[in-house]
Amino acid sequence: MSMEEEEVVPVHTQKMLLTAGFVALLGMLIQFYKVVWLKPRRVGLELNRQGIKGPHPWFLLGNIPEMMIFKYKTPPIQDQDHGHVSHQSWIHSIQPSFQHWTNLFGRTYMFWIGNIPMLYASEHSLVKEICLHSSLELGKPVHLKESFGPLLGEGISTSNGPTWAYQKKIIAPQLYMDKVKGMYNLIVESANGLVNLWESKMERDGGGIVDVRIDEDLKSFSADVISKACFGSNYSKGKQIFLRIRALQQALMNRSNAICIPGFMYVPTKNNREIRRLEKEVRSLVLNVVEERKQNKCEIDLLQIIINGAQATELSFMSTENFIMDNCKTMYLAGHETTAITACWTLLLLASNPDWQARVRDEVFQVFVGHVQDTDQVLRKMRLLTMVIYEVLRLYPVITQLLREAFEDIKFGDIQIPKGSKIWIPVLGLHRDPSIWGSDADEFNPKRFANGVAGACKIPQLYLPFGAGPRLCPGQHLALTELKIVLSIVISKFSFSVSPEYRHSPVSNLALEPEFGMNLLIKKI
Repeated sequence: MSMEEEEVVPVHTQKMLLTAGFVALLGMLIQFYKVVWLKPRRVGLELNRQGIKGPHPWFLLGNIPEMMIFKYKTPPIQDQDHGHVSHQSWIHSIQPSFQHWTNLFGRTYMFWIGNIPMLYASEHSLVKEICLHSSLELGKPVHLKESFGPLLGEGISTSNGPTWAYQKKIIAPQLYMDKVKGMYNLIVESANGLVNLWESKMERDGGGIVDVRIDEDLKSFSADVISKACFGSNYSKGKQIFLRIRALQQALMNRSNAICIPGFMYVPTKNNREIRRLEKEVRSLVLNVVEERKQNKCEIDLLQIIINGAQATELSFMSTENFIMDNCKTMYLAGHETTAITACWTLLLLASNPDWQARVRDEVFQVFVGHVQDTDQVLRKMRLLTMVIYEVLRLYPVITQLLREAFEDIKFGDIQIPKGSKIWIPVLGLHRDPSIWGSDADEFNPKRFANGVAGACKIPQLYLPFGAGPRLCPGQHLALTELKIVLSIVISKFSFSVSPEYRHSPVSNLALEPEFGMNLLIKKI
């Protein structure tokens, strides 16, 4: 065989390989185009045909560029004078684009986050029907698990179908009120630690009034409580784990503007590498504690309940390790963030409303102080404090929107929701709607809750601080109990006023929190 004949084979093979590679690449591009654009567009077109309009999306970016422009053009207004904090000036700086689009398209319209079509639902009857829907064909959007997977995983807060149902069956009963009663002492212990911390700060400053950054201290208190409740005797390691989870949460928020761009989470940016590092650290720390528990199974805390739940089934839907890992992360977010941030807003509103602070303190002295041993009965009698907490959760809900996804075609009212639709319910907007709450919807008025939620709101289903329907937060009893105890203890020890250092600028970072921290002036009583 000549040299020319020998060269024909590799050249021919090379051409075939190039052709096959080109065809494969073309097929991948076509599939990518179908998944990230055509399929979502079909959902959008089905909603469009029913008269639901909205802003025109950019390819792959959706309406994110417009949302960023509106956010840039609408900085928060600092309205804080002589200790009075405005509850209205900042609200449109949180999601200014939604107010603009509502004016253009009405209470129900469609917008796009990246390649994800969102049905914005604020029409009252529609929201009520969605919130009352109980079948598994409506659940949490799958993209949350994909975008925030390192933080949320597939725990009870993000999973759907049988996976969610099983986790709820295992975890929710451990957070019912009869089980929360067993946590009273550890909550009181942690709250007393917070009091000691603030008293030591006062001693260092020579007594009198001291300016305290309360948000960091309250987060430490809440982390202490959930660490003890979840990890028992391993609570010091639990606090280390939660510190890593907190850092992971911040790292995820640093890339929040790009999480809905397809594939961005896989780009090896510095922040994405940090997310992966923290995720591995959390997993390693949790699994080390789990290994220790195998040697000592006598403790019955939330971690042991999660471990037992993971071992009681074949878990065909997820691994045992992931079941434990994801639900430990969920416990941190549900049992830590909600309480700490709501306690911050409550103390701020009491500081800026001294008359209500005095009324609540009187109730605390009459009902709580000296009766901690009867905590269950005492907390039921804290009527004014409960009204204040409900009002704070109305004005400053920790979660500013509820997200749902239709896993089958569903009809709500006159709207046929196609399979794959994502629904965005604006909790913050509904909580401030004058047609629901009255002309003083933007004002702090706990008296509206004198007869409970039903007496305060024309449509009680639209009060959504802990979610709605079957996805109602299972940790709400623990959160409210923890809030009542810590607030009762600190209000009985200190008086609060707004610090001149405080800048009122709430921001939505997974939770609605103070952008620049929260400084209050504290004086020992």
